[in-house]
Amino acid sequence: MADREGGWYRGDCHVHSVCSNGGELTPERLAAEARAVGLDFLAATEHNNADTHGTWGLCAGDDLLVVLGQEVTTRTGHWLALGVRPGQVVDWRYGVRDEVVDRQLGEVHRGGGLCVVAHPHAPYDSGTFLYPYRGFDVVEVWNGPWSSDLPWQADNEAALAEWGRGLGADVRSGWRPAMGNSDTHLSGQIGVPHTVVRAAELSTDAVLAGIRAGRSWIAGSAAVELAFTVSAGAAGWAGIGEGLAAGGEPVVARVGVRGVPSGVVSFHTELGKVHVASLSAAGEGEVEWRTHAAESAFVRVEVRHPGGSMAALTNPVVLL
Repeated sequence: MADREGGWYRGDCHVHSVCSNGGELTPERLAAEARAVGLDFLAATEHNNADTHGTWGLCAGDDLLVVLGQEVTTRTGHWLALGVRPGQVVDWRYGVRDEVVDRQLGEVHRGGGLCVVAHPHAPYDSGTFLYPYRGFDVVEVWNGPWSSDLPWQADNEAALAEWGRGLGADVRSGWRPAMGNSDTHLSGQIGVPHTVVRAAELSTDAVLAGIRAGRSWIAGSAAVELAFTVSAGAAGWAGIGEGLAAGGEPVVARVGVRGVPSGVVSFHTELGKVHVASLSAAGEGEVEWRTHAAESAFVRVEVRHPGGSMAALTNPVVLL
């Protein structure tokens, strides 16, 4: 749990109640389960309705922030509108050929909200995301369990690879952060995975600002802890989502991990996977890798379980 005055906050921004198709939990039950797994915030994202907006105030508290939102399920892809006003419903009755999605994104942005590409490689009707990412703020690269035999499970490996390619092309001119959410519909799903956000305080505005800036990493569970920084001599250091004007100084990327027994840590740049190290059987350790800004435009980290499924991944530190 983070310090209520500011720090790292854990939250799940894709959560459904009984007011969504397939949802089986009341808002009260969702709030209880969120608290039980160590979350500091969640976003209520019903399918195309605001029916629970008036209920969430009774479930929230100083220990649990509830961000009002919606999953906008259009004909050619789903997206999350986070930080909408109470009772606001974003239109979903269109597809990519109608050329109206930008107008809906603008409506959310004018209210201070955040627009998130949801499960871009979900293998069902309307689930595969066909819109350009232009205009969206964030990409949900991890949706639900990392891998599963369920026919509706999103292809998280494909989503991560697509985001990574875009990062390599755009990181120094403007980049879209990654996030991970559970897409909860049933008991026991919330928080798998969730996004850990650096924010000035536990408030909707502060949390959304942290997500928008990429000051965040994704955890498969609250048991996983991670700290990632990049330093460069007199240039100082930067954390996740920040830029570091390293100049010609040697750069040291350093990550500390807990909660992933015998896990595998890898560093990634625009060249792909550049360094790999193993954690102890106890699941903790610190790994370093050295580079220069002339060789690497950014550095990000992945931590995987021994079988290959993801345990944690970070947004990048950009080298300038």
